[in-house]
Amino acid sequence: MPKLAAEGLTKRFASTTALDGASFRLEGGTAVGYLGPNGAGKTTTLKLFTGFLRPTAGHASINDQDVAADPKAALWEVGALVETPEPYPALTGRETLSMIGEFRGLSREQIRDGTERYANELELPPLDRRTARLSKGQRQRIVLAGVLLCEPTVLLLDEPTSGLDPAERVIIRNVLIRLKREGRLLLMSSHLLQEVTEICDRVIFINQGKILLEDSVANLESRFRVTRLEVEFARPVEAASLAAVPGVSAVEALGPTRYRLGFGGAEDDRSRILESCQKLAPVSSFSRASLGLEEAYLDLVRRAPLPPPPPPPR
Repeated sequence: MPKLAAEGLTKRFASTTALDGASFRLEGGTAVGYLGPNGAGKTTTLKLFTGFLRPTAGHASINDQDVAADPKAALWEVGALVETPEPYPALTGRETLSMIGEFRGLSREQIRDGTERYANELELPPLDRRTARLSKGQRQRIVLAGVLLCEPTVLLLDEPTSGLDPAERVIIRNVLIRLKREGRLLLMSSHLLQEVTEICDRVIFINQGKILLEDSVANLESRFRVTRLEVEFARPVEAASLAAVPGVSAVEALGPTRYRLGFGGAEDDRSRILESCQKLAPVSSFSRASLGLEEAYLDLVRRAPLPPPPPPPR
């Protein structure tokens, strides 16, 4: 069973504490979203787990092996994608995957079979092209194929779909869901909360280097009910008419035909508001304004204390 654990994990850079006593333990086939604003400590955590950084205090362990003490043993079954690495532009896609496979100690047969599998599953471009001639998304998918060649049991992914178009995101999402179902352990940072909701079973919120909350996506979705709706009409509607709809607590105009509505969050209220809107004018679209996971994220970030001011210069 794959395992990943942080115990009091801390990293300081001079007077700056990038990670402050982070502790969590993950086991088994699951996907965990690692969420927080820019500068929260997400990438620092992943670098500590991959050996790019050494902790100031605490321990990062993978499959019960301490990464700092024995990185080779700890990282043997790990695939990592941290800070969007780029393939060598002079190499072809096939040469890139062969090089990565050789670094990981794979046989020629394993490299050939893995290349063929992920070329199909990730819809890679022709592998005889030099990577310098490929788009950013194509290069990123080739790098991800290299990460997966050794069929790792633990995956550490830093914004794996950042900068990709919607079709490419769907391709990668489907691969990650398959890996999770096969018993792999995934820890992935992402700013795309819809993506996290679709892939991950649990989330860990981090801000200013501190873990704020760890919970299942289902629990957070139920605790933080969506209290905003977005409605678009086929023709302009007066804001005052919407404010008079029973159950609507606030009205924000997003355009002459599009509005964001505040309400109590109950599904019965949502249905009644839709019926009332349809009486005002034909409704083109009607949806939640945000995910429950987004509500949880925003609430935690708002409630987090402000960072201390920097020390005065000497």
